[in-house]
Amino acid sequence: MKKINVITLGCSKNTVDSEHLMAQLAAAGYKVVFDSDRTDAKVVVINTCGFIGDAKQESIETILTAVEAKRAGRIEKLFVIGCLSERYADELREEIPEVDDYFGVKNWAEIAAALGAEHRTELETERILSTPDHYAYLKIAEGCNWLCGYCAIPLIRGKHVSIPIEQIIEEAKKLAAQGVKELMVIAQDTTYYGIDLYGRRRLADVLTELCKIEGIEWIRLHYAYPASFPEDVIEVMAREEKICKYLDIPFQHISDNMLSAMKRRHDKAEAMELIRRLRKQIPDIALRTTLLVGYPGETEADMAELEAFVREVRFDRLGVFPYSEEEGTYSALNLKDDVPQEEKELRAARIMQIQEEISLQNNLARVGRTMRCIVDGRQGDYYIARSEYDSPEVDQEILIPADSRRLYRGRFYDVRITGAEDYDLYAEVIGPSRKRG
Repeated sequence: MKKINVITLGCSKNTVDSEHLMAQLAAAGYKVVFDSDRTDAKVVVINTCGFIGDAKQESIETILTAVEAKRAGRIEKLFVIGCLSERYADELREEIPEVDDYFGVKNWAEIAAALGAEHRTELETERILSTPDHYAYLKIAEGCNWLCGYCAIPLIRGKHVSIPIEQIIEEAKKLAAQGVKELMVIAQDTTYYGIDLYGRRRLADVLTELCKIEGIEWIRLHYAYPASFPEDVIEVMAREEKICKYLDIPFQHISDNMLSAMKRRHDKAEAMELIRRLRKQIPDIALRTTLLVGYPGETEADMAELEAFVREVRFDRLGVFPYSEEEGTYSALNLKDDVPQEEKELRAARIMQIQEEISLQNNLARVGRTMRCIVDGRQGDYYIARSEYDSPEVDQEILIPADSRRLYRGRFYDVRITGAEDYDLYAEVIGPSRKRG
């Protein structure tokens, strides 16, 4: 049986794409491994990211490493797919001709054919998980219509296209049957879901149907665009016990000057009102956001306003990125990148210093509380767990001493928080947690 090694770079949406591809290849008789540098697989597929400069560089370096392996005879065939090759296929073919072929983000039938397989539509809800068995990402849409000034996603992924509800639920049921207990609902913009298919936003309907699936205990919502946020989504999050009190909502900035320049389609007052509604209707909700600093035209006054926003809102989770000019975007074509890179880095550090203090204070407030958590695994002397307030890989962890008792990956436990650091909590186990699913 021929082996194929699928290497996935970039975001969770790429992870889902790779998992669907691996299911198609397995059905065609291949043995599929993923993200492995210790395999005898003679065929390698690299699913690339092309969103920002660092991600592009990682993709290029991974391709070049595979090219060296091919020259050395360790692999026979090398294919590159995904966002980087969607944008730069012609340049890549010229610069790195050793790759057997390049494919974009939508050429699934062509990719399968190049690998000697047939893309079967009846397998479109099948996946081979590359995450731990107890959680999975569930993509409900592709592309984006917002056209934010800095963002290349619409250039890479195209316009927003919703996946039919029936197909989403079928896929989720199959994941539950595999033992998945936690679903991360993702898209470029989850709140826009349904407009193209049904003429209205239907994210709340998707969440309601997911809550009915036996075996699913946690449902977590990512990438919720703040403009025109659906009120019924807030209502279903408040009502349904399975939906985590967690929302990933990327505000990017708060200065009206910057929001307008970024073409964000909302202003400061609307953002603050949304935060107020969320916290009023969903007490104890953990809000996660991402911010962008150093955008063209950003002044010290804009930065001061952003810092005040972070201090006032006190986000539970926050990431900040220095602006990186992406060719073809509005800002690259129309605005001068006038903030020096060193200053961008300093501004990002200023935000993270504020957030570090907030995170520590938030964590200290949880000491003594009893929380439900899921165990992701063990590292050294600690079991690594998460509460409903934390998503895997991007948020903080709960560390449980491994010498206290044996815990099992993918199971839920009630724990008492015994200590806190900036971005981690420490806990002791009370006992197994009651099942919600």
